[in-house]
Amino acid sequence: MRLARIEQFSAMSNLFTGHLPTSLVNSPSLQRLYLNRNSLSGPINLNSSAMKNLVSLNLGSNLFHGPIPNSLFSCRGLKSLNLARNNLSGELPNNLKNLKSLTHLGLSNTSLSNILSALSILQHCRNLSMLVLSRNFDDEQIPNDMSLEFKNLNSLILANCQLRGPIPEWLSRCHKLQFLDLSFNHLGGNIPSWFGKFESLFYLDLSNNSLQCEIPKSLAELRSLISGNVTIEEPVPSFELSTARQGGPSLSYRKISSFRPTIDLSYNILQGLIWPGLGNLKRLYVLNLKENKFSGPIPNNLSGMTSLEKLDLSHNKLSGEIPHSLIDLSFLSNFNISYNQLCGKIPQGNQFDTFLNTSIEGNSGLCYAECTCQSKQIPILYIRERKGTIIGIPSIIGAATGFVLTIICCFMSGLALPKPHKRKYIRFVTS
Repeated sequence: MRLARIEQFSAMSNLFTGHLPTSLVNSPSLQRLYLNRNSLSGPINLNSSAMKNLVSLNLGSNLFHGPIPNSLFSCRGLKSLNLARNNLSGELPNNLKNLKSLTHLGLSNTSLSNILSALSILQHCRNLSMLVLSRNFDDEQIPNDMSLEFKNLNSLILANCQLRGPIPEWLSRCHKLQFLDLSFNHLGGNIPSWFGKFESLFYLDLSNNSLQCEIPKSLAELRSLISGNVTIEEPVPSFELSTARQGGPSLSYRKISSFRPTIDLSYNILQGLIWPGLGNLKRLYVLNLKENKFSGPIPNNLSGMTSLEKLDLSHNKLSGEIPHSLIDLSFLSNFNISYNQLCGKIPQGNQFDTFLNTSIEGNSGLCYAECTCQSKQIPILYIRERKGTIIGIPSIIGAATGFVLTIICCFMSGLALPKPHKRKYIRFVTS
């Protein structure tokens, strides 16, 4: 069958098997081809020289194997290319640098190797704005070559690659960066202060690495998380963004704006204080600092993050009281400060009345009654969720004390003594 005039063909999310149909891959009029989410197999055999008008190609989530075809460079007008989640292998073809119109590239989970070569090639795609390379380059060193330059890049996902080395400085020159995911790698060193200079960065995921030192104070200067005035460039409708998640499925969206403004630094070795200046981030929805070594108090100023929906400070070394001002975070629905060294009275009211006891467990000095960090607190064992009634060690000690006092009173009144002793005691009292 000859498809001489067809401009768009979409058959995504079906159960198609076999090789690419020759009638499609030889169509000179075809502009958009979407065959993602099927079970197509074999090599990716495109007659690229015949497909001069191809603008968008999505073959993601299939069973294609072999290398990425060299012939793709013939599709000079190609703007969006997604080959993610296939059984491809090898290195990125050098002639892909000729795709000058390319804006969106998705190659996650394709067993690519040689990240330095890949980035060196892709930097020649001057219009590239969205780059997804997750689950590739296993255990390679992340290049720190300052000659790398991606002037128009606004979204970079390099998650789950087990990359080693520090966060590369060439990223500081990606001035249009809005979305950065480097999670689930082995990155070390510190978080560079130049992150605070990004004017449009609203999603930063550095979780599950080996980053050390303190949070740079400059993170509190991210303009997009202070004012929220960011113009987001969305991908073409068939292009998906996926991010890794701890203990669950990845997040996949077709719009960048579907991702909540986030700073995720969890599962690292970060230490020092949580800077009060983070309270300036009024547009931040998610702050995750779980499983680090932060110490000191929880800043009162965090109540300034008025859009916050999730705050996870669990498994650190935080001390002092829970700021009462946090009850003003009216959108806060996910709150966790468990396993720290916090003490004092737990705030009550507003969203705090909805949090389960698991969100505060592991802090021996917390209580719902009037108490201070100076007094010796007894761990809470159980909190009745609806009414906030505390049943724990304090109740047990109170009952035991009452029992002992009762026995003493009985002894003193003579009720627990033989009659001779009782009369003697009575005479002593009445004499």
